[in-house]
Amino acid sequence: MAFTSTASETSSDLRMSYLDVLEAEAVHIIREVAGTLERPVLLFSGGKDSAVMLHLARKAFLPGQLPFPVLHVDTGHNFPEVIEYRDKVVAEHQLTLRVAHVQDYLDDGRLTERPDGSRNPLQTVPLLDAITQHRFDAVFGGGRRDEEKARAKERVFSLRDEFGQWDPRQQRPELWNLYNGRHDPGGHVRVFPLSNWTELDVWHYIAREEIPLPAIYFAHRRQVFLRNGMWLAPGEWGGPRRDEQVQERTVRYRTVGDMSCTGALESGATTIDEVIAEISLSRITERGSSRADDRMSDTAMEDRKREGYF
Repeated sequence: MAFTSTASETSSDLRMSYLDVLEAEAVHIIREVAGTLERPVLLFSGGKDSAVMLHLARKAFLPGQLPFPVLHVDTGHNFPEVIEYRDKVVAEHQLTLRVAHVQDYLDDGRLTERPDGSRNPLQTVPLLDAITQHRFDAVFGGGRRDEEKARAKERVFSLRDEFGQWDPRQQRPELWNLYNGRHDPGGHVRVFPLSNWTELDVWHYIAREEIPLPAIYFAHRRQVFLRNGMWLAPGEWGGPRRDEQVQERTVRYRTVGDMSCTGALESGATTIDEVIAEISLSRITERGSSRADDRMSDTAMEDRKREGYF
């Protein structure tokens, strides 16, 4: 007996959701890199975007294991909850973890502590050294174009020269989802499969796929102090100053980085649905509302990316 169906049933069965389209694009990009480059690595900080990246990468190669390692540049001023989450995920999925420690560079004098205590800008040199040491030719990152104007300039396949530097004028066209990973000797390619995602897309995908996250993404009571309009966590990095008062507030984090530059926002959102509702009403990007390192100048992110930052 021949199979028959109505036109409406066929249309309904074949229709992909917007998240399905984004997922398919990201999986295609990840497989393209694995098939055309020799030594990829995935940046994994334990933040929500890198958690989604890891989930997509694992899905791309199921039922096999992830065919490349993950890399974290550890500032030494990370949130303890995030490091705990990172190590739990690595153990659970039997991943190969490489860690580049900023503290090692401070200890031997290759880097110097900044007056403001922030180690986020100090991650560039350890990252580039790790890429050189392990001969990585493709580095997956979780950057999205909606985050910041410098990241909006970047292609999905973003070339870096032999010094790890980025020149926005040397970006290749990427027509019809055709990607070119060719690079000069000593250079590498940064790859951003989440380029076309938004913060809301990420959270909707986390909800659909039931991806676990560090608890600091949800409302909790925490000791914080106010600096330049941002609630920062006290720590060894040098906060608070004498005139900054520590208070206990109910907060959560929209993005996760170095404790010295990542601000919390007051929030009562304890579930993914509540976080999605909160973000839907926000008129400020996640980095704009919570990252002090992006406020150093109008071109702070682009300047760091030109030097080799994520």
